[in-house]
Amino acid sequence: MTIKQELDLTVNIGSLTLRNPIMPASGAFGEDMEQVIDFEQLGAVVPKSITKEPRKGNATPRVCETVGGMINSIGIQSKGIVYYLEHIVPYYRRYNTPLISSISADSIEEFVEMSEIIASREEVAALELNISCPNLKGNGLAFGMDPEITYRLLQAVRQVTDKPLIAKLTPNVTSIQEIAIAADEGGADSLNVANTILAMAIDVHTRKPKIGNGMGGLSGPAVKPIIVRMIYQVRQVSALPIIGCGGVMNGEDAIEMILAGASAVQVGTASFIQPTAMLDILEEIKQYMRTYGIANIKSLVGQVSATK
Repeated sequence: MTIKQELDLTVNIGSLTLRNPIMPASGAFGEDMEQVIDFEQLGAVVPKSITKEPRKGNATPRVCETVGGMINSIGIQSKGIVYYLEHIVPYYRRYNTPLISSISADSIEEFVEMSEIIASREEVAALELNISCPNLKGNGLAFGMDPEITYRLLQAVRQVTDKPLIAKLTPNVTSIQEIAIAADEGGADSLNVANTILAMAIDVHTRKPKIGNGMGGLSGPAVKPIIVRMIYQVRQVSALPIIGCGGVMNGEDAIEMILAGASAVQVGTASFIQPTAMLDILEEIKQYMRTYGIANIKSLVGQVSATK
């Protein structure tokens, strides 16, 4: 039976309150989407990760389809921080939806420098630190693969801003719990679980990789069970709000992540298939809440029943 009632979809990411738990995943969203969706209905907006200097990105082809998903290796193509501050940040000023700036950097020092500059802008509500990107001073391994570096990075950025810090974790680790604890202790306000899973696809006819860079990040419904497991594990070791990211295609997928322990979810691949996916997912969440008589979305967080 469907119950008519007022729904509270607000969620908290540190000191930041969002009107609902739905936001885009960085790299799967841009200004052009205003032609098909109302940004005012989203919980937050997250433009593509920004780098300090302009970057062309990886060799083409950069995207290929796989069974149940897609592999991408864009390489964080970027116009640099100056362009971001002069054009992208002012663009989002027209909306009442919080702007979360995703930052990618080559070193801890660069993360600190960029975070201080970007966080100083009033329009920026929070920073998402893409610690899944390679640390060029650490043999090219992602910052988020090493708990000590993760701790030092978050601690350093915490010194230059009071705005909410979201650590975007990599799933390409043996123990995501260990990295989550390090980010928590370093000063993160929230944990994004998680970036794409390192993958590869080969064209059996040409015998060459389908991605110009050889390997890339797998996203889409194929990765969702892995991400749900990681959200559940991270929830066991950290009380920080979690943003689930990976394979959310519909409202039930989002609810599944919330039950596992996520407070909010990001939508990526689904928006490539259906540009209005985020708003469709939001409506499906509302319908789920009405069907089960749930007034407050926060009451669902981490409420998966214990395994017997």
